[in-house]
Amino acid sequence: MPAMSEFKGIPVVTGTRTVATSGEKYQTAQGFTAIRDGIKTAAPGAAVTPAGRKPSWLRAPMPAGRGFEAVKQTVREHRLATVCEEAKCPNIGECWNAGTATIMLMGEVCTRACRFCAVDTGNPRGWLDADEPINAARTVQLMKLKYVVLTSVNRDDLPDGGAAHFAACVTEIKRLNPGTAVEALTPDFQGVTRDVETVVDSGLDVFAQNVETVRRLTHPVRDPRASYEQTLAVLAHAKRHRREQGDVLVKTSLMLGLGEAEAEILETMRDLRDAGVDLLTLGQYLRPTVNHLNVERFVTPAEFERYRGHALDLGFVECVSGPLVRSSYRAEQALARNNAGLAEGGLATRG
Repeated sequence: MPAMSEFKGIPVVTGTRTVATSGEKYQTAQGFTAIRDGIKTAAPGAAVTPAGRKPSWLRAPMPAGRGFEAVKQTVREHRLATVCEEAKCPNIGECWNAGTATIMLMGEVCTRACRFCAVDTGNPRGWLDADEPINAARTVQLMKLKYVVLTSVNRDDLPDGGAAHFAACVTEIKRLNPGTAVEALTPDFQGVTRDVETVVDSGLDVFAQNVETVRRLTHPVRDPRASYEQTLAVLAHAKRHRREQGDVLVKTSLMLGLGEAEAEILETMRDLRDAGVDLLTLGQYLRPTVNHLNVERFVTPAEFERYRGHALDLGFVECVSGPLVRSSYRAEQALARNNAGLAEGGLATRG
């Protein structure tokens, strides 16, 4: 049995066990503590809403295909880490078959605790892997990726939010894989524009920062250090900065099913277009654990199709919209202007 202690009333797992249960504090290999899945377990006796049955259109096909199997074998042989697997993404088969994957940078512990997200939460105290830029570049090379999405945890413990490290990873990937397109799905860097510029100037092809939800629901959905206006400002600055030096595509993502009204969705779309955002993804929020926010409703495939139409009418270059769409879904198809190849009705029609 592992040893147990407490920190602010939350059990801390120490000793030999490597995996804490959801909501439990544990000690990382780097020596700091973190909460598994980001949100602590509800207090004893607190009401917990059961997950309920998901509608049929949220069933994803089992991953398969020659490209998928080849990438999977490479990942296993070289012990590579991808968000695709660790987040149990339902679209892993499609993306890997298309030569696209998502890699998480700067560790697995986030300094923020958004109530929709199951990334572990803690304070890494400045820890970074100095070898990550070259290792990320080699991972892309080994996986033979045509398009890679780089994302990361928030690192408010670092003076620049990790911007220089993120940029170094982009630059090294481009050096070793000049034919690979790179999308950077970044933190908000607390709105510091010079840090946004550091990443935007690194050689990337797409800059992304997720607004996540409509203005009214930003809190409680996102961590208090994030804000709707701050994300809009980051996106607008990225677009404005690169327009002066050679354009870059700017992208964001919105989760639906958290209690937003249609008028609020449309308002958010208009705000994003005003900020210069080119690409938008819309997907269904799914609660990762019972400790996270409840799903207020399941948005139908027909509604997703209709919202995509509204987005295109507003002037977005593309809006990839469907129940199982995630921010990185088939990212390499963003400019094909065909909803990432989805048939009408979204992923529900895919087999």
